[in-house]
Amino acid sequence: MKKLTADDTETHSADIVAGNIEQLKALFPEAFTEGKVDFEVLKALLGGAVDEREEKYGLNWHGKRRARQLALTPSTGTLRPCPEDSVDWNTTQNLMIEGDNLEVLKLLQKSYAGKVKLIYIDPPYNTGKDFVYPDNFQDSIRNYLELTGQLEGGRKITSNTEASGRFHTDWLNMMYPRLKLARNLLRPDGCIFISLDGHEIDNLRLACNEIFGEENLVCSFVWEKRYSPPPDTKDVGYVHEEIVFYRMSDQYKMGILPFTKEQVARYKNPDNDPRGPWKAMDYTCRYTADERPNLFYPITHPKTGEEIWPKRTRVWASSQDVHRKKEAENRIWWGADGTATTPALKNFLSEVQQGMMPMTLLNHEVVGSTDVATKELRALLPTIKYTPKPLRLIQHLLTISNAKEDDLVLDFFAGLGTTAHAAMLMNAASGSRLRFILVQLPEPLDPSHADQRAAVALCDEINADRTLAELTKERLRRAARKIKDESPMFAGDLGFRVFKLDSSNIRAWEPDRDNLDQSLLDHQEHLKVDRTESDILHELLLKLGLDLCVPIEQKTIAGKAVHSIGGGVLLACLAQKISRDEVEPLAQGLVSWHKALAPAGDTTCVFRDSAFADDVAKTNLAAILNQHGLATVRSL
Repeated sequence: MKKLTADDTETHSADIVAGNIEQLKALFPEAFTEGKVDFEVLKALLGGAVDEREEKYGLNWHGKRRARQLALTPSTGTLRPCPEDSVDWNTTQNLMIEGDNLEVLKLLQKSYAGKVKLIYIDPPYNTGKDFVYPDNFQDSIRNYLELTGQLEGGRKITSNTEASGRFHTDWLNMMYPRLKLARNLLRPDGCIFISLDGHEIDNLRLACNEIFGEENLVCSFVWEKRYSPPPDTKDVGYVHEEIVFYRMSDQYKMGILPFTKEQVARYKNPDNDPRGPWKAMDYTCRYTADERPNLFYPITHPKTGEEIWPKRTRVWASSQDVHRKKEAENRIWWGADGTATTPALKNFLSEVQQGMMPMTLLNHEVVGSTDVATKELRALLPTIKYTPKPLRLIQHLLTISNAKEDDLVLDFFAGLGTTAHAAMLMNAASGSRLRFILVQLPEPLDPSHADQRAAVALCDEINADRTLAELTKERLRRAARKIKDESPMFAGDLGFRVFKLDSSNIRAWEPDRDNLDQSLLDHQEHLKVDRTESDILHELLLKLGLDLCVPIEQKTIAGKAVHSIGGGVLLACLAQKISRDEVEPLAQGLVSWHKALAPAGDTTCVFRDSAFADDVAKTNLAAILNQHGLATVRSL
């Protein structure tokens, strides 16, 4: 029975470097000597594809190498479940995670790599006031624990003013590893949308070109967020933001936007055609008679008998044979009184694709503005003075992404949870089952700040910590109730499971050099004493690559609580005492339950290491399980 410690790779998040090496080894085994990459051999195998120039096009800044390495460094943290903060904990498939998103993205790698359909983020714009991430990017867990008062030190999140000589560098060092990790989570047919204003948009595009590939840049949407220039405008009034849009690969298929009411209203039925409303379309094409001679011919006017020719710079949209068929089907329109000088084609609403392709300009009348977003938020949280994104904007992007059914949507700069709210609204409207994962830093609210006093008061009212993450959760709770009130027949998922970032449940070996005897006694138990079985089980889910919403069953075997996770993929008994006499009935009970569950893949069995009476009990239990095909047995 292998014992898992804090130093084992199995207790860390995905080792991206090791994964990259394995892929490289599978492609070029001859480029490896004694387990190391022979770059001379690799360069020879790649031929002219290796660029060894010192000067090359790209984005560089001080700290880029460290930022790249930071994305590759595994996490030793965990996510602790908080059912008391959640809605419909036992049934929901949605997640709201509180913590530094860098560390959370690392922890999600094993369970969600290649599973996310859409990522939308609205990161800090680096205006000098909104940069709230800690300066120490090297230790996200420590940052988080200090920020939330779980460690002494009092680290404060700070602004990043333009007076700083590292103004752009700090922002890039914060964003780059997060985007690298986010890319790993996207499906081959997935996409990412990133909202930003002019402060860092150029740097963002260059960084994303490197991470996602310049060939995967779809476009930059221009969102008209205001009706008029801001009141403090000094020169040019900025009324827009950009939304950079990258696909993961050419497997991505663009979603079709539904017609607006105004677009549908353009279809009329002046001649009471039984096929329903239609719209008159131009019956010519942009080709010359020389280019398309078969489309250059006379059409006889049905009322005057006159021959109607297109201009020589244009031709008819149909050949003569097809035109005669359209005439017979009453698809050619000569005006209400039949005297129009040129024909038009009747384009029926019932026959056109029910939607249109996206356009780069996002008009505020279609997708909403900041004013609309403020009103939407205050309908749920009347006193809060924040300006999130409008719901229609996020719904617009969800539609473009082609997300549907059980697709997974991720927002790791969640703010006040607009992405999740929009997903729930779309589910209620269309019957889809979009799932969401939100990640939000517990950014402290300042009662001395005029715009945050109401938010602090609301947190006090609901008996919650004074952080932005608490407002996110409260907004989602109220949004779910509102959707249920407005759509009482909707039976979809309006809940979310809350998790909080923390250090691992497995204790690291940190001896007191002045009192080694006591250190040895303290470390007889390898699990932290303040952690629950649920804490440990959910860390196992992360480290074994299982979904955090996977079903967990519990059964009593030989007087011990045993958990089956994912239909038997993981069997865990975290009882604190297992005697020699209890080993055989416990093992046989596990074998029987495993046979009944009949999981498709291999099963991992996990026990508390300190629970066994002695090594004999531990060895016997592992032997019995191994005899019945349960070979992967671990202890914590």
